[in-house]
Amino acid sequence: MSADAVTPVAEAAAEAAKPGMPQLDFATFPNQIFWLVVTLVVLYFIVSRIALPRIGSVIEDRHNAIANDVDQAAEFKRKAEEAEAAYNTALAEARAEAQRIAGEAKDLIKKDIEAAIAKADAEIAAKAAESEGRIKVIQDNALKSVEEVANIAAVDVVAAIMPSASDEKALKAAIAARLKG
Repeated sequence: MSADAVTPVAEAAAEAAKPGMPQLDFATFPNQIFWLVVTLVVLYFIVSRIALPRIGSVIEDRHNAIANDVDQAAEFKRKAEEAEAAYNTALAEARAEAQRIAGEAKDLIKKDIEAAIAKADAEIAAKAAESEGRIKVIQDNALKSVEEVANIAAVDVVAAIMPSASDEKALKAAIAARLKG
């Protein structure tokens, strides 16, 4: 083989003998640790000076917004409770007014009904008195008619049975006594 051909193979073997990843090469550890510390310090200053204040201000703004929202909610709750109390008061007043109006209407209706009942009672009493008068007249007329019929019938019966003893006045007196009780 030629010397030129061995050189690439020797180079490949030397290359293969070196460590594969530079991070794992112990010869470069001090250099890597230095840059790690520099990077961490730079990141610390960036985070502590730029990112954390922004995050802190966002958190504080959020906390203030939440506190403001809680205060507004408490104010709205207080207003709602006041509105509910006013509503309940107005409702109670309206119910009392409705009961008062209903009571007045009941009293008015009761008075109207009592007046109508009194008027009807008066009309009924007048008609009853008129009817009683008519009934009394009818009864009197009926009694007179019964008495007349009884007198005539008695006179005729007595005359038919005993033609000789016909005392009409005595017979009428006896019939009148019997009808009176």
